[in-house]
Amino acid sequence: MNPYQNLIERKRKWTPVQVEAGELMPGSEETIYRALALRHLELPVGDFIKSGLKGDVPSKARKILEMNITDEENHDVALSYAARAHGIDGTSAAEKEARAITKAWADHPDHTICKAMVLERSIFFVLLPFFRFCGDAGLRSTSADISRDEQIHVATNSIVCAELGLTPSQSLDKLRKATINWVLEPLGSSDSKFLNKKFWLDSSDSLMYQGTAKGLSETRRARMPAFFEHSNVNLPQYA
Repeated sequence: MNPYQNLIERKRKWTPVQVEAGELMPGSEETIYRALALRHLELPVGDFIKSGLKGDVPSKARKILEMNITDEENHDVALSYAARAHGIDGTSAAEKEARAITKAWADHPDHTICKAMVLERSIFFVLLPFFRFCGDAGLRSTSADISRDEQIHVATNSIVCAELGLTPSQSLDKLRKATINWVLEPLGSSDSKFLNKKFWLDSSDSLMYQGTAKGLSETRRARMPAFFEHSNVNLPQYA
């Protein structure tokens, strides 16, 4: 079985639902609102993959790349539900800045699959653990479901980039740094490292340059809500 087929076998279908807003970790609120504003990047990531499929991608990768596009549409719905629950209506300064950031990613000249890889590996893989540790029950559940998909996406795009000999440019790395800096700007230096801006910035750098972030292993122990703690509306539907 080729590596792309192995990744397909790991996929699990789920359907997002409208969640309810709960209590966020004090001090994390503005950063969470900015991270939710970056949901506008989910559909462009799918577009990046669509564009890549028009080129010379490995034939064995095509099926899973097409499946991953559908995932991005699902993620957009799930994060839009979370944004709606928290009263984000699309008119705030954060929403406007997020749209400008989205345009900067769309306009960047690097290969589209390379852009998708960088976004998912070193931006989304920082924001999702942040949701998981600092968010409410709905965000923690949403983060867990999206994270399972993103693990497969990052693996897929990394293998495709390796096969095509694609590496991120310095300018793309600068855009990555500008993006994560904007999201985390409301955080300062805190005794809690999960409210400490430097911890998350270092995690993004580590994911970008090494593909892993040891510091994020602790977020796996961030308490996930048990089913009985959820309102029924917060529970996604699984195939």
